[in-house]
Amino acid sequence: MISRASSTLLRRCASSIISRPSAATSTQTFSRFTPLLRNVQSQRSMSTSVEDSPAASDAWKKSCYIEIDFTINEDMTVYDAVQRFAAFDIGALVVVDGNGDISGVISERDYITKVALLGRTSKETKIREISTKTANLVTATPSDSLDDCMQKMIGKDIRHLPLLDKDGKVVGMLSIKDLVKSVVAEKEKKIQVLSDFALGKGGHFGSE
Repeated sequence: MISRASSTLLRRCASSIISRPSAATSTQTFSRFTPLLRNVQSQRSMSTSVEDSPAASDAWKKSCYIEIDFTINEDMTVYDAVQRFAAFDIGALVVVDGNGDISGVISERDYITKVALLGRTSKETKIREISTKTANLVTATPSDSLDDCMQKMIGKDIRHLPLLDKDGKVVGMLSIKDLVKSVVAEKEKKIQVLSDFALGKGGHFGSE
């Protein structure tokens, strides 16, 4: 016969073997949670894609200003600026001095309020006389987000934003239309990403 002590020992060993998960059981358990883990990773990737915001440089690449010379010398006449407004179908130009450094911005609004309404002659008025000077100028950098650029425009009630590099040199020009088009495109992209994810297409990869 088996002693009471031996019987107790056997029961403990059996209990230990039963409670310990087998390799097959562990594999099955992991397999059950694999889809969940992948879903979490997908959500993180999707979140990163959705939160990434394009910069001003992205809008600049699609701007009409990128195809033209958007600068004009401050010693030229307002008439010269108006001619460019009409020729390129734009509303503002970056004003530069003799060294090519930014000294201000001239816009259609400047012409209307400071020349036309005052009875001045555009052919006899120098650009430097009516342009918005650098001290009062609102600018942005290529790395600024679209949201930041939009806030600057709305906050100052302006429609054009010169882009300056870290050395203060003019590298671009954005209009309110450029920003609106880029912001709308980005919102549509985010909606598509979320829609794809909801339909199980993999939000961070975009539409299939």
